[in-house]
Amino acid sequence: MANQPITSVAVVMVPLPAQGHLNQLLHLSRLVSVYDIPIHFISTTTHTRQAKTRVHGWDPLSKTNINFHEFPTPPFNNPPPNPNSSIKFPSQIIPSLHASTNLRDPVYKLIQKLSKTTQRIVIIYDSLMAYVVQDIRSIPNAESFCFQSSSAFTIYSLYWEAVGKPLLPFKACHIENVPLEDCFPLEIQELVKVLYDVPKSNTGDIYNTSRLIDGIYLDLLAEAKATGTNKLFAIGPFNPISLLGTKNQENNQNKCLLWLDKQEPNSVLFISFGTTSSLTDEQINEIAIGLEKSEHKFIWVLRDADKGDVFEGEIRKAPLPEGYEERVKERGIIVRDWAPQLEILGHGSTGGFISHCGWNSCMESISLGVPIGAWPMHSDQPGNAFLVTKVLRIGVEVKDWARRDEVIDSITVEKVVRRLLGSEEGDEIRKRAKELGEIVRESVVEGGDTKKEMDSFIAHITR
Repeated sequence: MANQPITSVAVVMVPLPAQGHLNQLLHLSRLVSVYDIPIHFISTTTHTRQAKTRVHGWDPLSKTNINFHEFPTPPFNNPPPNPNSSIKFPSQIIPSLHASTNLRDPVYKLIQKLSKTTQRIVIIYDSLMAYVVQDIRSIPNAESFCFQSSSAFTIYSLYWEAVGKPLLPFKACHIENVPLEDCFPLEIQELVKVLYDVPKSNTGDIYNTSRLIDGIYLDLLAEAKATGTNKLFAIGPFNPISLLGTKNQENNQNKCLLWLDKQEPNSVLFISFGTTSSLTDEQINEIAIGLEKSEHKFIWVLRDADKGDVFEGEIRKAPLPEGYEERVKERGIIVRDWAPQLEILGHGSTGGFISHCGWNSCMESISLGVPIGAWPMHSDQPGNAFLVTKVLRIGVEVKDWARRDEVIDSITVEKVVRRLLGSEEGDEIRKRAKELGEIVRESVVEGGDTKKEMDSFIAHITR
């Protein structure tokens, strides 16, 4: 060990083993690796495989300074999602999240080992992996940053409610109307207590957002030290943004992208509810009818939510109306497996995105200038949907959170599609979305405000 060269700084990423969290920290790994800093990405064996298999916009194996560390966990229950559950939170992944607590010892030992050949070891961990990294406080040259996986707007909304709804500055008055009731079921609240409520010693927080989007709420969080620190780095979007008009090599034969190449600009609606939402057969039928009646072109990712281990077990194939795919084949594509979401959103033919409003999808859509039809399902999604539709005004509401237990009928779906793709209102919303996307993309290039904030973060950890 004594003969090994000493590295000035290394960064360790510790994501929550769920797709939307894995993806964000893997994209952040790419951004940090550009500064010639070695990255160590740590997760369970199956979730490391999942992250590498599903990432879009770049090849993680092409980055020689990103090192993957895979650790097994004890066997865990791996039930399929229940589309008929009254609780839309993906309860089926809770066993795998509990199993991830077994990473505590191997993560500590790996960081301890790395610290012996590194002047400063920087740990960036998902806020729900605090339990796993709690022991690093004993390593003298280790420094930790907490990654907040949602929008600053939603996080501040939750904080504001938790501290008794104090008087808000006028510029943040939107917060008073954010729907927060029943966003987090009791079982996830209990899990959060295990994963999050441990002693912490963070240097600061990292957000996958931009001050152009979330600046007011970042300032409010810092002023209140709502998460225990006032040092916040807004260095998003993490996802690649240089995708417009291009396809990466991996997807150059993807049927969605080849089909999009043949369509008119802004003429296609993309529909995807992410990796943590499953729809009932009844709701799927209503969406199908609404899309068909709208007479607009679409790509619909129709797949169930992830299991804890996505590589094991059967996958439900949700039924569509009889003869549906044949009837819509000239203007609609049904995708039953993993879709290249970044490339689809970045394609010039894509004119709108019906989304569950997970923050990962929101940032991808915002940064690529695509308006959103907001259909939140659980957790932070109602808050993110409110930000998109009411504050940024770059989307329309598909499903009001107050109607969360209802089936949205085909007439509503049809009307939303026509609003987004076939109306003056939709054109105005798309114009705002494209303008915001442009300034967000400009902010991450040399001289832009987000690039300066990223440089500041790198300067801080390499000081």
